Amino acid sequence: MAERRLVVDNLKLSYEGIFNVGELYQLIDRWFREKGFDKREVRNQEHVQPEGKYIELELQPWKRITDYARHVIRVDIRMFRVKDVVVEQEGKRHKMQSGKVNIVFDGYLDTDYEDRWEQKPFYFFLRTLFDKFVYRTYSAEFEDLLVENVTQLQQTIKSFLNLYRHSFGVHRKPELWKL
Repeated sequence: MAERRLVVDNLKLSYEGIFNVGELYQLIDRWFREKGFDKREVRNQEHVQPEGKYIELELQPWKRITDYARHVIRVDIRMFRVKDVVVEQEGKRHKMQSGKVNIVFDGYLDTDYEDRWEQKPFYFFLRTLFDKFVYRTYSAEFEDLLVENVTQLQQTIKSFLNLYRHSFGVHRKPELWKL
């Protein structure tokens, strides 16, 4: 069985306001295609509730680095109280959504994902030696590249959502003081 090393753990992004669900999904899909990741959609669910839609989406795209290692980025998107709204900007009407978005990013480095070194105990022993002494510098480089990819994806989505905040004049509501 392949060894899965957690490199990026629970990198979070939250947004509340006006956004476009379709454009957000297209942005994420386009980013993964441009970076050479193979798409894998684990879960895509939508529940209609009285206060709005609840949308849950989990993606686990992966990218082959070498015959021995690959990157897997897990993106868990949860949208709460999603309602359709019509926004007018510069005389044009746009159909958008309003709600809350929570996104959690995890990054994994999979080694020996084809199970070539797991077939016999001697191979497993060689793999352990190989990982500790020979492949250590390469693994560190692969981990750094994975961290860079995950943070770049987070920043891309963050700037996309902030674009809506500034374009449509949506600001965070001030919290009320409790007496």
